[in-house]
Amino acid sequence: MWYAILGFDNENSLAARQSARPAHLARLQALLDQGRLLLAGPFPNIDAEDPGPAGFDGSLIIAQFEDLEAARAWANADPYLAAGVYREVSVRPFRKTLP
Repeated sequence: MWYAILGFDNENSLAARQSARPAHLARLQALLDQGRLLLAGPFPNIDAEDPGPAGFDGSLIIAQFEDLEAARAWANADPYLAAGVYREVSVRPFRKTLP
């Protein structure tokens, strides 16, 4: 089943986000390589593709996992959480309808 993982950033998390980004992206790449990643990306703090120093205020990942427990375990091991980028992570079942 698909699961939506929402990470909510701490304030002023840009430096920590940049530092932990390679490890965060490596985990996403592994999901992609396994055919289990639908989409992933951050929420810019301003209306811009590249928000520069304004940074981001969270991220969305939609990926397949065996069950909710497995999705939560994966989310709780995110380098962004360990680095203090995320203040909170929410994991919810997601049903893809379109396209």
